[in-house]
Amino acid sequence: QVQLVESGGGLVQAGGSLRLSCAASGRTISTYTMAWFRQAPGKEREFVAQISSWTNNINYADSVKGRFSISRDNAKNTVYLQMNSLKPEDTAVYFCAAGRMFSSVRSAYDYWGQGTLVTVSS
Repeated sequence: QVQLVESGGGLVQAGGSLRLSCAASGRTISTYTMAWFRQAPGKEREFVAQISSWTNNINYADSVKGRFSISRDNAKNTVYLQMNSLKPEDTAVYFCAAGRMFSSVRSAYDYWGQGTLVTVSS
């Protein structure tokens, strides 16, 4: 089993930056695809970014491409999401997830954190 804990959320102004961290415990994340999802009020949880195990293949949602960057440090058992040029539309609870497949579908992920709130003011 893998436990995931997100941190780094907060309030930022539009155009600002924020870095989210996802600390894993219980097992190494080196064999897992890691992903970030987000959920805004009244909306479904949506895919943001993913990074595969070993080869570090990366995929982003079109809405964040060019602004967000996902990375992983297997030695620290941690995944990051660097968010730049933030927009009010990015306001959401951000969730870290771990799974065995390289996929943007929620059901592909077996482990989830509790989420961290990101609020972007205009």
